[in-house]
Amino acid sequence: MRQLSRHALSATLAACVLALAGCATSGAPTIVETRSTQELLDTSTPADWRTPDPANLLYMDLDGGRVVIELAPVFAPEHVANIRTLARGGFWNGLTLYRSQDNFVVQFGDITEEGVPGRPIGSARARLPAEFDRASAGLAFHALPDPDGWAAQVGFADGFPAARDDRSGNGRAWLAHCYGTLGAGRDMAPDSSNGTELYVVIGQSPRQLDRNITTVGRVLQGMELLSVLPRGTGPLGFYEDPRQRTPIRRIRLASEVPAAERTPLQVLRTDTPLFDAVVESRRNRRDDWYVQPAGHIDLCNISVPVRTPPAG
Repeated sequence: MRQLSRHALSATLAACVLALAGCATSGAPTIVETRSTQELLDTSTPADWRTPDPANLLYMDLDGGRVVIELAPVFAPEHVANIRTLARGGFWNGLTLYRSQDNFVVQFGDITEEGVPGRPIGSARARLPAEFDRASAGLAFHALPDPDGWAAQVGFADGFPAARDDRSGNGRAWLAHCYGTLGAGRDMAPDSSNGTELYVVIGQSPRQLDRNITTVGRVLQGMELLSVLPRGTGPLGFYEDPRQRTPIRRIRLASEVPAAERTPLQVLRTDTPLFDAVVESRRNRRDDWYVQPAGHIDLCNISVPVRTPPAG
């Protein structure tokens, strides 16, 4: 087959990426996209990347390094506002990661003994409404081509893995519980979370939690610092010995951190032809090692690339 130039191949990429076997172009031979994810990313332009708003970034500084978390005010505005207030007040500084449940979550916040008052929350709100989902109307939703077992449709919204269901006429959308998702722990009452107790998914995507708990963001960088924590031996992965807990030096909003101390990051936009091509490169692996392309990809198996901005 005649080889197309890199420029010509890029020009037809948007129309080709969702085809399993390729696509036909006017006056050109059939093209089968065979480039790897990295090769596709190497062709990216600055317009394919976004810089997260520092007001929506949390820095969790541990002894081992920094965890960078992006908050999702589009999905949980009241929880995110409360988390910002808590971070500005230094609520989590000096607290711990006190739970690590195998194939599930790590959790952090203010764990206290029965009858012992917790840490003051300052001007933050003590009670918030449940924000399990939101109206899908007005939400830019970039759908995936494959069906999902948990929702009528899945894809990405505002850069986050999300799901929606518009079949009832009262469309709703919500964040999906994927690896790295940040959620707000609650008690039995749906409206019993306020953002003081947070957890990060470190195991197989627990999608049964979707629409049962408020999800507030996801980890962009530093998952390796959370996923390797020793598993707690108590019920639900709580540490029985307080000395096993991981100290949190501090949690701050990036917008409150001097520019020289911030972690520069860019995230691949999820509403572009390049992102569709990246998804297809994972959905149908066509490099020499793979014998059979899968023809399907799960929402939570799509890792949105994050990078340090290139020099210049």
